[in-house]
Amino acid sequence: MKSSQPYQPLLLRILHGLTSLFLVAAIVTAFWTYNTYDGRWGKIPLPEYKEIESLHGTFGLYALLIFPLFVLYALHRGQRRLIQPDSLAKLSQVGKPIWWYTLNRITNTLAIVALNFALFSGKMMDETWLPQGELNHRWYYAHLMAWVLMVVSIALHLLLNAKVGGLPLLLSMWSWKFRAKDSPVLWSTHISAWWSSLRSISEVKGQRSVSALIGLELIVLVSIAISWIIPLFK
Repeated sequence: MKSSQPYQPLLLRILHGLTSLFLVAAIVTAFWTYNTYDGRWGKIPLPEYKEIESLHGTFGLYALLIFPLFVLYALHRGQRRLIQPDSLAKLSQVGKPIWWYTLNRITNTLAIVALNFALFSGKMMDETWLPQGELNHRWYYAHLMAWVLMVVSIALHLLLNAKVGGLPLLLSMWSWKFRAKDSPVLWSTHISAWWSSLRSISEVKGQRSVSALIGLELIVLVSIAISWIIPLFK
């Protein structure tokens, strides 16, 4: 592997790849579901498939299951790719490389927030609403909004990653080559070391970038937990 070629940690590529796969499938089936049962804001001639909502829910569930692992990785091992404490200050340097890198980190963070909103709002819906013609539920409107935000976030995520790293950066996320230190046999060791450092309060407080993302991490993980608990009482 050339030293000039971007390298992405193997675990990041796996978690990112699975999340992306399920997310894209959920987005496509979400539009198909809207097109089948709603279509008030426009529709296209797609085949009518009454089980499309169930298929959409399946892909959404897969994304929901892998999302917490991706979030934990992104907010800890991948924190440098996300919004930083000085991001707003760096946005004043318009047009400079650091401005593009800062925008890229912000859009990466926005994509996580948008996906969390989409998964939570989808979990709050009832699968019988649309087949029964119940189109005015608040959570349905929230989920539609989340779908639009997710599409915009993915577009910005891809465009800005292409801007700062070009095609090599985009392709590096889909490479299966990995370095010896990234071998799956070492993952348990890495996880143990990460957990030990996470429990060290002084170390965590010393990392400003971690502290800046603690709130986002709590919001995401708590909302995921709530999304599993609330449906139990419906």
